[in-house]
Amino acid sequence: MSFTPPRRYWLTGASNGIGASLAEEILKTGAHLAASSRSVAPLKVLSQRYPGQVLVVAGDLTNSQTVREIGEQIAEAWGALDTVILNAGTCEYVDVQQFDSSIVEHVVRTNLLASSYCIQAALPLLRAGTAPHLVGVASSVTYLPLPRSEAHGASKPGLRYLFESSRIDLAPQGIEVTVVSPGFVETPLTAQNAPMPLSWPVDKSARYIFAELKNRPLELAFPALFMADLWPLSKVSNRGKLAIGKRMVRSNPPIKDQP
Repeated sequence: MSFTPPRRYWLTGASNGIGASLAEEILKTGAHLAASSRSVAPLKVLSQRYPGQVLVVAGDLTNSQTVREIGEQIAEAWGALDTVILNAGTCEYVDVQQFDSSIVEHVVRTNLLASSYCIQAALPLLRAGTAPHLVGVASSVTYLPLPRSEAHGASKPGLRYLFESSRIDLAPQGIEVTVVSPGFVETPLTAQNAPMPLSWPVDKSARYIFAELKNRPLELAFPALFMADLWPLSKVSNRGKLAIGKRMVRSNPPIKDQP
């Protein structure tokens, strides 16, 4: 009887939201998980709940040197990766009356540049893996410009292009690439907004993503009703879009990069 070794995952943004729920789905299968986030404490709790399965590789992914060190940690521990899910990201809304470019810089660095650092660290490990799969979490905002989304909306199409272009170049190496495009999901980030239409609970979203990733689709977009509404929404007046944008208001200020 042959033994199938546990699949080795690297998941970023694993401490909360979709990432935390995805981590649970992955670990319940008996897989091994390298879990990244800025916060160490939730990852340590996860490692205690799943002893022997979790490799804690916390750090600031916007720092390229930190990401290289994380890649080295994973290489030393496992030697390879089979699936990489780049889920870490942020969403900060822009007040055009007080436009602050540092918000755009922060969001682009977190969502786009950090992903490129992670891809650089991950590819040598995926090349040594089994049926390698690279997954990037983008956003449905790439289909529909929305008010106050100048920063988030600028970063996510870049992320989509990064993964879709990489898919072409990585195909000859046997590395498959999937882009995940969620609609509104009830996460700690969106909890700060007014109630969003057609949203999904985070646990449901994670279960759906994990189940569908087994089929290795080119793209995974959900919820279906939300995606079906995007085309009509793109045709509404600016006043209608502003009404949507008013839901995306937070009481707390965004996190900004320091000079």
